[in-house]
Amino acid sequence: MDIRISSEANVIAKKVFAGVKILLVMSFVLAGTKQSSRAQSKTQRAQQHQEVPSFEVDPFWPKPLADRWVTGESGGICTDAHDHIFTINRGDLTPAEQKTATASPAVIEFDPVGSIVNSWGDREVLPKGLHSCTVDFQGNIWIGGNQDAIVQKYTHDGSKMLLQIGTKGAFDTSDGTIAGAPMNSSHTFLNLPASIAVDPTNGDVYIADGYGNRRVIVFDQTGRFLRQWGRQGTVAETDSGMGNVFLKVVHCVVIGSDGLVYVCDRLGDRVEVFDKMGNFQRNIIVESKTARLTGVGSACWIGFSSDASQKFLYVGACVDGEVRVIDRASGEEMSRFGRPGNQTGGFGSVHTLTVDSKGNIFVADSIGRKIQKWKAIGN
Repeated sequence: MDIRISSEANVIAKKVFAGVKILLVMSFVLAGTKQSSRAQSKTQRAQQHQEVPSFEVDPFWPKPLADRWVTGESGGICTDAHDHIFTINRGDLTPAEQKTATASPAVIEFDPVGSIVNSWGDREVLPKGLHSCTVDFQGNIWIGGNQDAIVQKYTHDGSKMLLQIGTKGAFDTSDGTIAGAPMNSSHTFLNLPASIAVDPTNGDVYIADGYGNRRVIVFDQTGRFLRQWGRQGTVAETDSGMGNVFLKVVHCVVIGSDGLVYVCDRLGDRVEVFDKMGNFQRNIIVESKTARLTGVGSACWIGFSSDASQKFLYVGACVDGEVRVIDRASGEEMSRFGRPGNQTGGFGSVHTLTVDSKGNIFVADSIGRKIQKWKAIGN
């Protein structure tokens, strides 16, 4: 009897020991897995951080302007295939500047080092309230103004106007004047257009007709109406993420290498993404605690990183005085730079921006009345 009990006790003890041994092995494996997972996660975060581009302001770009030129407000900025930078300015000199300086030409072209290589523009012919420019795939420059009803296409050197969409001083409003109620419907008239994008695959022209109207309107390369989308939205609609509505100004339109159309819903604090037919795809949120308090919004302008995949979206956050670096695929903000203020590196408003082939970012600051270059300093 005693022998049998002893034998059974040994069996139980062996089973308990084996169980404990298994538990110990499992705990070591789990601990190792967790450590490996944490290490892998840490490595992935480090790699992701290393991929995010960094920038520093270049205080020596551009070089001093000629002949005591003063630009007034900087309305727009764009770049061509040779990394020449075009700026359009409003020439609204202060009373003191009118006595001591000279209004610069409306359009100034800089080479990559910041030297002026050309300047032009008849302010009586150009749109009023110069607001944006873009250089198309053929090297032509397009210009719009948010105090007028036209978009114009010029040769690269500005010597000839090739096309005008809309009629100067004739608005898509209830009475055809700038003061009339916006109609958001005309196929021939615009209403305070904010931005232009040209499709490199077929020459179609996308216009953010957005200071008076609330739409994206598309024309073919001859200026013939094709389609439009968008309407005035409510705060509730915007905050729910509804697409195809804009809370206030439709401030920018850009076509990505993915063939999608990115549109700034400025006061809605988001970039709305569409296909080329106007079908809503998704939102990219531009977070801000102050944007609606100012009545301006946080989604002023966008540009893409210069890599082939356009991995990052650069968003000018208006009077927040910052540029946000956002992962284009996920919509996650990765970093930001700049600050409010008028010192070097500060912004009154990141109103419009452009990116050259080297990844440098150039900003037109309308409130600060200046342009700045932010040099890409590597990953």
